[in-house]
Parts: sequence; C-alpha cells; structure tokens
Amino acid sequence: MTHSICLLFLTGLAVLAQDPGPPLGDGPDSAAAGHRRMLETLARYEAVARRTNLYLGEKVVEDLARDLDAIPGGERESERFRLALALGLELLRLGRVDEAIARYDLALAVLGRVGAGVPSETVAEAHFRRGVAHLRRGEDRNCCARRTKGSCILPIQESGRHSERAGSEAAIRDFTRVLELSPPSSMQALQARWTLNLAHMTLGSWPVGVPERWRVPPSAFASEAEFPHFEEVATDLGLDDEMLAGGAAAEDFDGDLLTDLLVTNSDTAGAPRLYLRTSEGAWVDRSAEANLTGLFGGLNVATADYDGDGDVDVYVMRGAWWRDGGEHVNSLLQNDGRGRFVDVTYAAGLGVLAAPGQTACWADYDRDGDLDLFVGHESEGGKYPSQLFQNQGDGRFVDRAREAGVTNDRYAKGAVWADFDEDGFPDLYVSNMAAPNRLYRNRGDGTFEDVARAAGVGLPFSGFGCIAFDQDQDGHLDLWVAGFGGPNSPPSVADVAAGYLGLPQRGERMRLYRGDGRGGFTEVGESAGLARAPLPMGINCGDVDGDGYEDLYLGTGYPFYEGLVPNLLLKNVAGRRFADVTTASGTGHLQKGHGVVIADLDGDGDLDLFERVGGAYPGDAYGNVLFRNPGFGNRWIKVRLVGADANRFGVGARIEVEVEAAGARRTIHRTVGTGGSFGCNPLRQEIGLGRAERVTALRVRWPRSGSVETFTDVPLDAALSITEGSGRVERQPR
Repeated sequence: MTHSICLLFLTGLAVLAQDPGPPLGDGPDSAAAGHRRMLETLARYEAVARRTNLYLGEKVVEDLARDLDAIPGGERESERFRLALALGLELLRLGRVDEAIARYDLALAVLGRVGAGVPSETVAEAHFRRGVAHLRRGEDRNCCARRTKGSCILPIQESGRHSERAGSEAAIRDFTRVLELSPPSSMQALQARWTLNLAHMTLGSWPVGVPERWRVPPSAFASEAEFPHFEEVATDLGLDDEMLAGGAAAEDFDGDLLTDLLVTNSDTAGAPRLYLRTSEGAWVDRSAEANLTGLFGGLNVATADYDGDGDVDVYVMRGAWWRDGGEHVNSLLQNDGRGRFVDVTYAAGLGVLAAPGQTACWADYDRDGDLDLFVGHESEGGKYPSQLFQNQGDGRFVDRAREAGVTNDRYAKGAVWADFDEDGFPDLYVSNMAAPNRLYRNRGDGTFEDVARAAGVGLPFSGFGCIAFDQDQDGHLDLWVAGFGGPNSPPSVADVAAGYLGLPQRGERMRLYRGDGRGGFTEVGESAGLARAPLPMGINCGDVDGDGYEDLYLGTGYPFYEGLVPNLLLKNVAGRRFADVTTASGTGHLQKGHGVVIADLDGDGDLDLFERVGGAYPGDAYGNVLFRNPGFGNRWIKVRLVGADANRFGVGARIEVEVEAAGARRTIHRTVGTGGSFGCNPLRQEIGLGRAERVTALRVRWPRSGSVETFTDVPLDAALSITEGSGRVERQPR
C-alpha cells in the first residue's frame, strides 16, 4: 500500500482563492452583504475543487484515463499496469466502484501476461486494492443502501450482515491471495488479514470460516469491563443523512432550552445541517430556515457566544488535509437566538487569510470579558501561520498571533485552551503532525511562551486531537493527546490489526499527561491503559456512565477505504485507568469517525453518543450515528452558567460539586467548555454524580473575576441555571 498511502501526503493543486479584502463597513447591510460575499466565494471554491482538489477533483481521473488509452496494445505493459492501478484508485475515490474494479482487473491481467518476473509484493498489492474495491461495493449495496441498526458495527452481528454477498465474496478471494503471497508479519499481510476478517463478518462466516492462521479471534474484541449495550437510533430519528467527513456540535441553538444538533460536511457542495429537537422528542431538519443553504464545506466546528448576546454562534473550518488546495476561508456564523445564522466572517475581520484549517478553540485569553479565537492551520514552512483573533468587543476581531507568539508554524491538528498552572489565564495546547506539539503558557500580558519541551508534553510527534479535562478528579486539569500514524510512517490499518493481535505497533500511542496544577505534568498513558495506536480523529469526553469520571469516545480511521477500524468507547475507571468497553456497548462503528458529541440528547439525564460519520472521498459517504444511552441509575445535574460580562456561558469557569453517598463525601470537578478538539459538547455542563444521595455544596469560580460562589440548596437530577452574582440557583427544563 506504499503508493496509495503516500497519495495522502502529496501536494494537491492549489485553489486560487481570491483575496477577500478588508472587512466590510459598518452600514446596516454589512452582515447581509458579507453573507452574500461568502456564498459567492464558496461557489468559486466548489467550481475549482470539483476539477483539481486532491480528494474531490475529477481531473486526475481524466488525465490517467487518457494516458492509459494512449498506450498501444501489447506495448509498455509495465506502464499500462501502473496507470491501470492508479486509475482504479482514483475511480474508487470518486465512488465509481464498478469502473475501479474493471481497471484493477486490467492491471492483474497485465501482470498475468508479464509472467513470473513480477515481484510477489506487486501482485499482492494489486489484489489488495481490488479486494478493497470489492469490499466497498459490498458496503454500498448493503450497509449504505439498506442500513440497519447493526450495520458496520464491529464485531458485525447478524443484523449487520450483507444480503447482497457478491462484494464481500470477491473481496475474500483477493485478500486470501494477498496473504498467500505475503510474509506473515509484513504490513501487507496484517492489513489483508484485518480486511479478510471484516469481509467474513459481513457474510456471517467469521470466525470459523477464516483459516486459523489468518483469523482475528473473538477474544481480541473482548471488552475490558462490563457495560450495557447502546442502541443505534439515528435512522429511527431521521438523523442519518449521508455526508462526507464533518464536524458536529450539540447546543440549544434556537433558545427553547432543548439541545439541538448542527453538523458540517467537508464536501465543497455540502451545506451544514441543523437538526432541532422538539418538545415531543422528535428531530426536524431546519437547515434551510436556518439560512445555511450554500455555506458549503467544513470539516470541523467550534461553538461559542462570541458576541455576548446569550446565544451560541458557530465557527466553521475548511480546507484541512488539502495542502495548498485547502486555501479556503473559514466562516463565523452569528446566531440570532432563534436558530437562524448569518455569515459575518468578513464583517468581523476574520476573512483575511485563506488557509487549510483543522482546529479552533475559544477562550478569554486576555481576561477582558469577551471570547477570543485561536485558529490552527496546517502550516508547512511557515506558509500558513496560525491565528489568534482578539475580540474587540464590537463584533470585530484583530489577529494578534504574531505579537503574542502563537503562530505555531506547524501542521496543527488539535488545539485546546486550559489554565494548566491555575493562575487565572488560559494556556493553549496545540497538537501537530510531523512536529512536536506546543504548550503556550499565558504570561498574562498578551504574550505566550512555548514550554512544551520543559513540561514534557511535546509527544506524540504525529499528533492529532487533544482534550483538557480532570481525568483523575483531583481538581487539576490533565491533558489527553491522540497519536495518528508514526514519526516515519503514515496511518495504516495494519497498526490497528497489530494492536488487536498483541503485536508491536508502529503508530504512536495515545498520551495522558497528569497535571499538578502548577504547570507540571507526568505522562501516565501506558499505565492508564492507553498504550495503543487506534488512529483517533474525532474525539470528545463526557461522563457516559454517570459515575463522576469523564469517559472518552474516539472516532477513528483515516481517508483510504481500507481504514475500517472501530470507534472506541473508553470507560474511565475511577480516574486510575481506562477500560475498553467498545464491544459490550455496541459502539464500535467501522465507518470513518469525525465530529463527536457526548450529550443528553433525549432529556433523560444520561449522555448519548452522536457522531458525524463519513470519509474524505466522494465515494466514502455515510450517515450520522446516534447511540442512545440505556441508563445506569446514577444521579446527575446540569449546570448552565450565565456570566456577568460578554462571556455569557462562563467559558473557562471551574465547577465543583461536593456530594455525599453512604456517609462518604467526594468532589466532582468540571471546567466549562465544549470538550475535545473535534466535536463540541453543550456549554451547559452535564455532570454525573454517581450514587449521590445529596449535593452538599456546589461552587463556581468565575473566569474573569476569579470570585467563588457557593450554593448549598442544590437538587439532584435537575437542570440548573446560575447567574453570576445572583446568589441563587434556578431550575430549568431538562
């Protein structure tokens, strides 16, 4: 797979993004004019991307087909093989699966004519690619066309099996041939072994139908703790629209105190979707009414009330992974409080740089009472510096990244604000690919110092998403960072297969850095059960079982079609370690996992799992998934903070809930934010309390003033609102 894997890291053809120019004026039509301007800009992107984009473009297929057809019959067979193999890959990328298989057939026929001098690894590579195409044809005709609750959930059970069997049957033949040709411990053999077992699962012939020497045994998928089964209900609720990779956010967008969902689509012809939850528990698509039509593209989102009007706005990031072809402008979507958005990017001064953006996060870094925005770009050689937009308090932003010292100038894939040294000023962590990560300590004077090396938090070298949360509930923030591939190797399904088989993995494992509250850290990932390389992309944390400790859900995969690896649910075991409960919970979806939300989406007090699932290529779309929490019988509260300044939701505030159960007391800690760097939980904090019999105290440390308010008359199993300085707790609907 060397050739196909390397395609991801080649430079794409540049999109000629026009200079957006200076922000629009202050006239009454400035927001509306800026919205129209963004629609025009995105339409231009679409026209160019459909031809030349590394992932979406059609030109490379046309060029390869022309070159292949130009070779005279019987001549230049090695060139014919190379072009047929490359064309098959590109046709599969566009979703033209039958045509791709025909080109792979041609490539293998050429090898048959060439004779015995062809290296076995070349023959194996051709068979593997064709096998992947056959497997995708099986997915298209079964779990995509006739999706069930068990579709694509590992290990695949009866409800997820394929009734149209031809695709997987052909894939099994090709993967078997790869294994016959490949050394057993090679990466080529490992990826074929994994996909062979998946193909057998789709037909119901796993495990006994897989030869023992190639079998991945059921014990490899055993959960490490007991856990109830979560039912997948997105199709039942009308939330299963098919899209490419994208972001996800849960929030009350229309002001009715019910949690809604917003998702984005990285397709340059795909607009965001807004699903509103009704008081009857149904979900309705209000994307058109929300004025989202034509706001194409977006792999990730970051939510915040940037203008301090009491509703949540949305920042959309575009162009990630596309190299120079990702020179796209991001969007700031201002919410009118009723779930209708206007794109104010240009009016706000945010449209001054077109660059591939993967990550962004909000915080009041200068403690002036309003929220500022860090945007992490995929920069190589300093071409796309990251940005730090200081909120001017009048709807406009000014980029202070250079003077603040946070341009990063590396290939950013995750970013999170957190006050690790507890001096009242949020620090900034940025995870990078193919470069050390950054920890920017906030000096409190508008500048930052990179202390990652001194703090020992620079790894993994191939970083991806990151989360700051109090994993061990000692009152100090900890840091979790994903690895994605290895320092000298791209991501591969072979690494995941090796992990399940107990073999060495090349990819970098996850890191867990325990914070001491003074800016120091101790790396405990291996002892915490995170010595794995599962290829996490979308990530978030939340207390899924309600025991007071936040768990992790990881959306996994990588862009190529063979990257079918299970998403992971990792239970936080009393802050000591994580236990993999993926199989027991039934949440190990195999499709490409991106924006992750952990939130109470049905109002019953426990947290459900929502994910924007789908790949990067036009032929790799899939629908959203929603795993409904069956409940654990634990107590809970929800806390919405209302700040006295423009930071209306209290982003960065510390919440302590002291509870008593069976005569023992414990304190549960939360920091107000949206969770991980690829997916947004609600800003209203949803806090599990375990078997608590009562809340003895609830304390809030407000982010700007630093003042602490304590409340003692706090009910269990209730949604609460606390306004800064009011001295009281008010109940809200769930």
